Amino acid sequence: MRIVSGIQPTGNLHLGNYLGAIRNWVRMQDENAAAGGDTLFFLADLHAITVHNKPEELAANTREMAAALIASGIDPQKSVLFNQARVPAHAELAWLLNGTARIGWMNRMTQFKEKSGKNREGASVGLFVYPVLMAADVLIYRTTHVPVGEDQKQHLELARDIATKFNTDFETDLFVLPDPIIPPAAARIMSLRDGTAKMSKSDPSDMSRINLSDDDDTIAQKIKKAKTDPEPLPATPAGLEGRPEARNLVSIYAVLSDQSVEQVLETFEGQGFGAFKPALADLLVETLRPIRQRFLELKHDQVGLDRVLEQGADRARTLAEPVLDGAYKALGLQR
Repeated sequence: MRIVSGIQPTGNLHLGNYLGAIRNWVRMQDENAAAGGDTLFFLADLHAITVHNKPEELAANTREMAAALIASGIDPQKSVLFNQARVPAHAELAWLLNGTARIGWMNRMTQFKEKSGKNREGASVGLFVYPVLMAADVLIYRTTHVPVGEDQKQHLELARDIATKFNTDFETDLFVLPDPIIPPAAARIMSLRDGTAKMSKSDPSDMSRINLSDDDDTIAQKIKKAKTDPEPLPATPAGLEGRPEARNLVSIYAVLSDQSVEQVLETFEGQGFGAFKPALADLLVETLRPIRQRFLELKHDQVGLDRVLEQGADRARTLAEPVLDGAYKALGLQR
């Protein structure tokens, strides 16, 4: 197996990122390394520039995200960790694939409609065609498997469509059609202030999320003040219907403790949040403390982080080069 996945360098990771994606990345990394496969994780800085960014902030966020991933368990000895911009083959292949991708396919991409909102005409061309860059991100490595959430399945299907059309049009077997990995334990972590909205860095209230850089006291205070309801915890998951904030806190406890929601409710059935919240806060603090400590150590070592990213990029360039050469050759282009 060759697994590839990326994440935009938007600054500090929060609990939703960690439990929803990064923890599964670490598990896949370890399992795939043990099986002799390749696992590549990249910081999607080329995707980040499809909207306006301050250059100095983007550079800092890229290093900070690398530090957070390593602190969370991504091991540069087991995985290939790099940022896109250090591997020009991503951008080169994306341009080549723009000749194969079709406008009709782009028009069906729901995330562009969501991200451009009412200002579709004012959105960048990059934002419109960034699914082609996403296709290039995986096709450049002859990737076999890509971990995706429900919101990314459409983009992986597009990558398969582009690969199939390119291979057919130019009578080649250059590109592998990647299959999705839907992590069985992927957690959808919601806001601490609104159980119907995802935990997000863009929420103006810092109390809505647990940042991986939060100290022990801050974590405890955020859980203490998290929105709940006055009812005690039920005996079964069915009793959480219509109680989004209660469901969210129970789900967080379940994922952190590697238990099912049913098992958590067996322990806390009939108890109120006055008893449950301190238990959840303690579990969060114990889980996140070593990650935070490692993150704070790493984030100030700019030279060390750049060294890790460059070493990863060197390995990625080696894997990408024959595929990019094959694409140029298939198209009849001379370099």
